[in-house]
Amino acid sequence: MAKVRTKDLLDNFNLTLVAGGDGLHREIITSDISRPGIEMTGYFRYYPKERLQLIGKTEMTYFLDLNDENKKDRMERLCTDVTPGIVVSRAMDIPQVMIDAANAAGVPILHSPRKTTRVISRLTNYLEAKFAPFTAIHGVLVDIYGVGVLITGQSGVGKSETALELVKRGHRLVADDSVEIRQEDYDSLIGNSPPLIEHLLEIRGLGIINVMTLFGAGSVRSYKKISLIISLELWDQNKQYDRLGLDEEKMKIMDVELPKATIPVRPGRNLAVIIEVAAMNFRLKRMGVNAAEEFSDRLTTMIEQENNETE
Repeated sequence: MAKVRTKDLLDNFNLTLVAGGDGLHREIITSDISRPGIEMTGYFRYYPKERLQLIGKTEMTYFLDLNDENKKDRMERLCTDVTPGIVVSRAMDIPQVMIDAANAAGVPILHSPRKTTRVISRLTNYLEAKFAPFTAIHGVLVDIYGVGVLITGQSGVGKSETALELVKRGHRLVADDSVEIRQEDYDSLIGNSPPLIEHLLEIRGLGIINVMTLFGAGSVRSYKKISLIISLELWDQNKQYDRLGLDEEKMKIMDVELPKATIPVRPGRNLAVIIEVAAMNFRLKRMGVNAAEEFSDRLTTMIEQENNETE
């Protein structure tokens, strides 16, 4: 999990530092953002002091109606030794009492010209991405007709060569060899390439090639949601492979289960075309069209008709 400091918000958003510059090194440890409305009334029993605090128009209006003594008290209690920062939205004027309390406690006050809901949305999305569960998997990630396909298999089975053929067929490479995966939300996995090997593809006997240089900017993308897993394995004559596609296999990565298909590899099989068709078939299934179930229904109907005729 990446470390996020208050200074990172200044670098990534349209924010201005107003006070508390000594606290820019403070670490943000949660993606939750608090709007200290009830705290403005003086109730601090359950004050989430470790969260980033956001003061919108409602909180500021209430604060300005307080007398000077209460204003000073509220701000001193809001600015703790672990509070990572206070964001004031809508370009509102910041009272001097807020600035004095923030400077004294070393709590940064960041000024935003945006609406409160917009600020919350963008900051939450940024922090959720930073704090998302993370793992890395050996494989290749390719965007095929808008479907993020993660190709896995033991070393030397032909993953990179298959990815190269897919790129030649107009699809886009996301990552080769190592795929960094982060879980966004409870059911979404986003894959990307480590910066060191971004846009690079390793072909045994040929070496490392730069896909973007060879095939253009349209042949790569930086990240992609993973929707389907294709596992390549050497053909085993003693293994029974699924020939109908009725039994859907699953693979769990972190907390998310994804559909998985196992494709045996042997000379003469065009893996790129098979994977391309698998991606198209996956899209059809999401739209409610399942060829295997249709075939099973036809077969069942035919058997029932023959049984009725014999009776």
